[in-house]
Amino acid sequence: MDERQFFTEKPEQRPASLQCPRCRRTADYTIRWIRRTKKANVPAGADPRDRALFDKSKDHLIRVDDDVTCKVCGKRFEIPSHRALIFLEELEGLPQEDYDE
Repeated sequence: MDERQFFTEKPEQRPASLQCPRCRRTADYTIRWIRRTKKANVPAGADPRDRALFDKSKDHLIRVDDDVTCKVCGKRFEIPSHRALIFLEELEGLPQEDYDE
């Protein structure tokens, strides 16, 4: 069973302050993410292995954008973060702002 069947997916946008490696200017960019929220029940047709995976799964964000275009010089650069997946429990305590379109 595909793990995407365990979650409800919803696109969202979050701000990030990034520095261009070429011109060294810092600017605010909007980064696209997919919010995966765990469903209330195990999907039908799940075997014991799938049930164990469902029990261990958590709500998380997956980064969609890998690079952005500099607002000053126009050069595309990679988002300098190795964090393409963030668990929502790590975001608790941060300001809860809604950046959905």
